[in-house]
Amino acid sequence: MDPINILLGLNLIATLGANMGGAKKGFRSAITVVKERPKTFLQNLPPNVSLIVLVFTIVSIFQIGTLSYGKYPTLNSLRLFGLFFNVAFSWFQVWAYKSMGESYSQDILITKNHELVTKGPFKVVRHPQYLGQILTDLGAALALLSYIVLPLVLFLEVPLLILRAREEDRLLAKHFKEKYDDYRKKTGFLLPFIG
Repeated sequence: MDPINILLGLNLIATLGANMGGAKKGFRSAITVVKERPKTFLQNLPPNVSLIVLVFTIVSIFQIGTLSYGKYPTLNSLRLFGLFFNVAFSWFQVWAYKSMGESYSQDILITKNHELVTKGPFKVVRHPQYLGQILTDLGAALALLSYIVLPLVLFLEVPLLILRAREEDRLLAKHFKEKYDDYRKKTGFLLPFIG
């Protein structure tokens, strides 16, 4: 197996393990007192698309659905760039989840004791977990030269995660009012200083 694929696979295992705590918190949020949970396709579709991307990423590690690395040795620098992006932003995403603490949920919702998170990566971007997801998956697509993962990320995952982030913005603005407006003025939507 290719060394880039091995490194990407090891990083995938490590970050999935690091995110397990977040998944447990997400399950707990399903049984906590929910103040508001919008009924929208954005609750399930974006996470399900991200799961499909994950499955195809794992398949691509075994060089299924990828360009032949031997035929394109000039693309090795692109692959290394993709690996760097994948590793850096997967750990950025872990940092975002850890920064949310008890406010983390896999659903778009407001709990009874919901707090606005403005620490860690949330100091500069309002949705760092989605930024991390997008750039992690784009990095994987480039590192693996996957002709399946790349279009899934660009044409499904990115637009759906942007819509989901907008729905979260709407809900947080409704709940936190002026506090969220002030926070919004100081931070970017998905990228620092933009939106």
